[in-house]
Amino acid sequence: MNTPKLTRALVLQSPVPTPDGAGGYTTTWQSLGTHWAAIDARTGQERLGALGPSGEVRLRITLRAAPFGNDRRPRPEQRFIEGARIYRILTVAESDPQGRYLVCTAQEELPA
Repeated sequence: MNTPKLTRALVLQSPVPTPDGAGGYTTTWQSLGTHWAAIDARTGQERLGALGPSGEVRLRITLRAAPFGNDRRPRPEQRFIEGARIYRILTVAESDPQGRYLVCTAQEELPA
């Protein structure tokens, strides 16, 4: 495996449900730290939504590994942010037999 070029600073965030006072909740995001990562575009497709066509691109995000149970290890319910860009984490796996790097499959989200 070639050593990845981890040149992009991504902030890992975890969802925090907050009661909305009406029996439901809203989601706020807590930052857990910054990871240096490499991002590669993978597959993409066009979808027809209620407001017309929209694109969806899957990304491959490579970063240094962290052990299971560690707060620095990404999980699928979390997200990375890079400035105004948001990457929703879909999957997480080791990318090499030595467990030095993790690979996350993610999807970029448009801010609400």
